[in-house]
Amino acid sequence: MKKSFLLISSSILVVVLAGCSKKITQPLTVFSNENPLERKVDSVLKLMTLEEKVGQLNQYNGFWEITGPTPKEGQAAKKYADLKKGLVGSMLNVKGVKDVRALQKIAVEETRLGIPLIFGFDVIHGYKTISPIPLAESASWDMEAIKNSAAIAAEEAAAVGLNWTFAPMVDVARDARWGRVMEGAGEDPYLGSKIAVARIQGFQGDNLGATNTILACAKHFAGYAFAEAGRDYNTVDVSETVLQNTIFPPFKAAVDAGVRTFMNSFNELNGIPATGNAYLQRKILKEDWKFEGFVVSDWGSINEMINHGYAKDSKQAAEIAINAGSDMDMESSAYVDHLVALVNEGKVKEAIVDDAVKRILKVKFELGLFDDPYKYCDENRETTTVGKAEFQAGVLDMAKKSIVLLKNEKELLPLKKSGQKIVVIGALANDKTSPLGSWRIAADDETAVSVLEGMQKYPENQIVYKKGADVAVGRTQFIWETKINMTDKSEFADAIAAAKGADVVVMVLGEHGLQSGEGRSRADIGLPGVQQELLEEVYKVNPNIVLVLNNGRPLAIPWAAENIPAIVEAWQLGTQSGNAIAQVLYGDYNPSGKLPMTFPRNVGQLPLYYNHKNTGRPAMNEPESVFWSHYIDEKTTPLYPFGYGLSYSKFEYSDLKLSGASFAQAGSIKVSVKIKNTGKIAGKEVVQLYIRDLIGSVTRPVRELKGFEMIELNPNETKIVSFVIDENTIQYYTANSKWEAEVGDFNVFIGGSSAKTLEANFQYTN
Repeated sequence: MKKSFLLISSSILVVVLAGCSKKITQPLTVFSNENPLERKVDSVLKLMTLEEKVGQLNQYNGFWEITGPTPKEGQAAKKYADLKKGLVGSMLNVKGVKDVRALQKIAVEETRLGIPLIFGFDVIHGYKTISPIPLAESASWDMEAIKNSAAIAAEEAAAVGLNWTFAPMVDVARDARWGRVMEGAGEDPYLGSKIAVARIQGFQGDNLGATNTILACAKHFAGYAFAEAGRDYNTVDVSETVLQNTIFPPFKAAVDAGVRTFMNSFNELNGIPATGNAYLQRKILKEDWKFEGFVVSDWGSINEMINHGYAKDSKQAAEIAINAGSDMDMESSAYVDHLVALVNEGKVKEAIVDDAVKRILKVKFELGLFDDPYKYCDENRETTTVGKAEFQAGVLDMAKKSIVLLKNEKELLPLKKSGQKIVVIGALANDKTSPLGSWRIAADDETAVSVLEGMQKYPENQIVYKKGADVAVGRTQFIWETKINMTDKSEFADAIAAAKGADVVVMVLGEHGLQSGEGRSRADIGLPGVQQELLEEVYKVNPNIVLVLNNGRPLAIPWAAENIPAIVEAWQLGTQSGNAIAQVLYGDYNPSGKLPMTFPRNVGQLPLYYNHKNTGRPAMNEPESVFWSHYIDEKTTPLYPFGYGLSYSKFEYSDLKLSGASFAQAGSIKVSVKIKNTGKIAGKEVVQLYIRDLIGSVTRPVRELKGFEMIELNPNETKIVSFVIDENTIQYYTANSKWEAEVGDFNVFIGGSSAKTLEANFQYTN
């Protein structure tokens, strides 16, 4: 059944349900707004009762077997009744054309106004076909590949009836203990902003009304990744300077890129839970940034304000949240239970409700749901789209680009393709589920290509596999915690014996895919369980080890960094994981990834990030004194810095030049550098530009990423890479409480990481 909204004249709206005798006619106010979409939205709003308006702000989780018997009691029955009364605006965690159509049919054909539902789902790095976890994708520094990865996820998700994903997560994260670092772009606001835009463009495409795109959602607004002690859902306490200069930029970039939804965060900020924070949602997002989409709460976060000690009950929580600008309630039932009463009592203005409803209705019009509420419900498209071959090629390309080569001594890599005995050790090497990573809730277990399977596609070597030890024990489904194997070393001996006679040992160690993600913070970020001991025991009998890391966060691996000759950061790379890793190990793909997040030497260094402040007593080598910023038992420097990554090629930087010594407002200078491939094979290099503002009205970081470019060079080839520095490049949120460029002296750095760079100086003048 197709529903159309027809404007018969400037003052009458007729709602026609095709094939149904139901008709509603109501006089309307003539609106001054000439925008046709706004007029449609306002026309629908005029037809709605207060109860129906509140219903549009209510999002429910899938609550019964949709094609089964109707629920008769409990919460499921209440939610079903609300759906039939038009008191639900969106559903989440309902997937598949059959189920989506069944629910949409109730909303469209059995409610008074027939307003269609939006169907949301956590399509974080793929639906069935899984790309690398977002942190891994960020290591590619390849915006087109990241955009394509999101587009693949969107097309597959839209084919099963979905039209909204709760991604991308654009939180800047500096603490590897926090499990959700796997879901974001790492520690840098500039890189994070670029990646946020790429993912939004991939999800939403050029046309929200197309059946191969879905709504994106920028989350979590704001400060969620700055949870104290790296513990998920914990308190956040940051300065306005950090908020404006570090946390906000990727969110502002998301607005500028046209993201249609935002999600607020679980944490408090300045003592106020984000869900009830008017400064964040009304002042910054909707007033200052002119955001026109809508804000959805995180799961149950409205009622969680009771636990925060900010609301006495669900009714007060609903009052606080709606007045603060949280438009849609995900799974608290606070709005649907209390908003009508709050409006009638004068505690919430109906205009506030109207604003939230209009934002949601506008997005539904943009999706084309009013023209055809079943447009995402094509079973033939579902069958032919999910898992199609070109998706596999796309996620394989993304996976290869995500791999970072951390160390390569003794020319162990790339592996020879014949004549070697290679012993592969580690439970993760033969795991077909863990590589899918966290937040892949629609994917089927055992669908990833394992590392062992990938290496076996190179048949000219003798491959021997030994597990060595389990990483995790117990149930590993999405909703369950994985338990780390802390004691079982019963298979050590078999692995050690095999390693003795190998030319090369490939050890695949790290975290199970469900040991990072939401609710999975770790106090110890070394190799989990008995794996470190296994690594050291194998090393004693054969030091020719290639360590392949599978993980969802930076790990502290100081022993490996010192002793193991070759280390490959291979993250959790999704469906094509094993093929990507094998192609890099054998040299069919030259690694080009760069770290989007600093790797510490020790968990005690956290939070650790490259763009730190200098302090009054900077970290430096002063052995004659203890009175400077340092540890007495560990270096202050990282194990592997932000932006770091090797290649099978070697790149030489030289001849850093500036086009001038200074520039003024509306002017600019050009910075150029020569890069030469001094290696034996062609390779890609991410050339990175950093600046330092030496004196500011607010103290400035020791360096900040301000540009990057990926280039490809043949052996002995040289290219000149140039960047333009202008007023926008050096702007920041100053002591004047605004974004501006301040006059003064600056350093500029160019190189292959945040640590190894050439340096020059310039001035910005009046």
